[in-house]
Amino acid sequence: MPSSPFVRTTAPVSLVLFLTVGVPAPAVEKTAATILVKDSLTAPHQQSTIEAKLFAKGLLKDSPLGGEPVELLVKGTVSATAMTGGDGRAFLSFIPKAKEIVPVQVRIGSSPRVSSGEGEAHLVVWERRTPIVFVEMTALMEEAHAETPVSRLVPRIDPEARPIADAADELGKLTQFYYGVVYVVMVPAGADLFVSSVEARTWLSIHKFPRGFVLALSAGEDALGAKIDELHQAGWKSAKTGIGRSKAFAETFLRRRLEAIIVPEPPVGEVPRKGKVAKNWKDVRKKL
Repeated sequence: MPSSPFVRTTAPVSLVLFLTVGVPAPAVEKTAATILVKDSLTAPHQQSTIEAKLFAKGLLKDSPLGGEPVELLVKGTVSATAMTGGDGRAFLSFIPKAKEIVPVQVRIGSSPRVSSGEGEAHLVVWERRTPIVFVEMTALMEEAHAETPVSRLVPRIDPEARPIADAADELGKLTQFYYGVVYVVMVPAGADLFVSSVEARTWLSIHKFPRGFVLALSAGEDALGAKIDELHQAGWKSAKTGIGRSKAFAETFLRRRLEAIIVPEPPVGEVPRKGKVAKNWKDVRKKL
């Protein structure tokens, strides 16, 4: 029988289903990073700012890592959080309650791009009436490791550099009940102040110097003088004595009618007018 023109025959259709099985995406390798932290100085119940820098080490130069979360740990507790800026730096705020020197840590928070890391520094909390002595780092080192006689700078601090005899013991006696100490590191212009801060703090710890505030400054344009003026304007009127090795260091204090002691005894002609001289570190306390 002929098929009707109105009847359409349809061939069987085979339905094939494709099932996609979920396959985890390959893990993204995180960038290995370094985080460095500077010391911070404040008074009880006053806000302190802890500054950190996050970067990845490269063959030719380090690369700052911006947009990364960091956390401030004080006595093991997360006390502040921040994000790094385009220059890799972050500023974390904290208000301490008591006079003390507290080791603090800054660590990388939860980041999909950067592996975990941590840096350490000191949060120095003193009363503003605490007498403060500024100590030039080179006045603590034997001449072979201290600096060149002309520049009086420390481009890098050798952890194997030997301290001058009695320096750690005498500073320990000064700081035990009375003085706070600010360790001043003068570095060449353009040097990384974060690196210099960490190197100085490490060297001081290795050689058992008393804890204090490590202050790294670029040489030139009287950076130390500007910092002294800044502290005085902020109420640190008792920051008025410098103990150093170089004539330039001493003159920074003398120009402000503050006390300056040079140790060890320098060559003839290296003592500025009105500057005091200590033959060695045992002689320093007699000059204060």
